[in-house]
Amino acid sequence: MENQQPIQSTYDVNCKVVGVSDGDTFTCLTNDKQQLKIRMNQVDAPEKNQDFGQASKKALSAMIFGKVVGLKTNGTDKYGRTIAEAFYDGKNINKAMVAGGYAWAYREYMTDNEYASLETTARSNTTGLWSQPNPTYPSDFRRMGKGQTTAPTQTQEIATTIAPTVSDSGASCGSKRYCKQMVTCAEARHYLNDCGVSRLDRDGDGVPCESICN
Repeated sequence: MENQQPIQSTYDVNCKVVGVSDGDTFTCLTNDKQQLKIRMNQVDAPEKNQDFGQASKKALSAMIFGKVVGLKTNGTDKYGRTIAEAFYDGKNINKAMVAGGYAWAYREYMTDNEYASLETTARSNTTGLWSQPNPTYPSDFRRMGKGQTTAPTQTQEIATTIAPTVSDSGASCGSKRYCKQMVTCAEARHYLNDCGVSRLDRDGDGVPCESICN
């Protein structure tokens, strides 16, 4: 039997994770065998049928499945799920999912700005889902699935809002991550040198996207 880490008394609930539905939802059992469905607070993971959805679920499972976690709860959602931040061995699992590029900061319900900062860092480092071209904010994906919109409006708005300014170049770092997205060699050099998108220089010779920078 796995030795469980002691749970701090500051948590509202302690429970053992017995199932993981996706990258932001899991089921756990309390000491009195009460089953709780948990919707992780302030994060939104890709849907199971969305790009990186299965990878997100697998990452969360690796972190908490079979383990006793502490929960800081924040009521319930319209589906009756308990909204909570989950902790294991003192680590905030919600934030770890965002930092690892397995979930987005959930703008509609975010109260802690650190989630957005962690997402920005993961995006800049092309970590996890940010290694994919043009990832779609899960809320947009769900709306498009219901036919409510034809364009990922929040995805575009978020990319514009969080793009850091590059002070010495006078340009900004957008969401482009691949050579096929670059229009000019100058743009490719900007993303490599100013924005740190190292994938543009696969052979490490300092020349990005050699198909256009030759």
